[in-house]
Amino acid sequence: MGKIPYEFIEHTADIGIRVRGGSLEDLFKNAALAMFEIIAERKKSAPQSAKKHLKIKQTADTTDELFINWLSELLSLSSAKGLIFSDLKIEKMDETGLRATAAGEDSGNYRFNREIKAVTYHGFKLEQGPSGWQAEVIFDV
Repeated sequence: MGKIPYEFIEHTADIGIRVRGGSLEDLFKNAALAMFEIIAERKKSAPQSAKKHLKIKQTADTTDELFINWLSELLSLSSAKGLIFSDLKIEKMDETGLRATAAGEDSGNYRFNREIKAVTYHGFKLEQGPSGWQAEVIFDV
């Protein structure tokens, strides 16, 4: 996995990140990868294992809602299936819907850093600038 373009932003009790992407698809993918990088890191001693692939389909009334729903769905699937996602492919996307495949490994292959309980709208920003897209999101920990 290459370097994910994100940075931490100040927040008193929770964890906030500012993440960038050249396209909306890149932004959504980078935000998800950053979230899982905060949650856990792969154990160096973990054996290579086959990734499980899950299909994800999301719709929303706005792009902001789609972004929050995307991250929340991945967080929920990670917990329910015991997977840490490290490979995401957005197959089709517009401003209010997406279809993607998330590939992840058994969470036993990872060392946990922080538990993220929820993705929040608190302080949320999503905007397009001259060099691409940027979002700021706060995770409830």
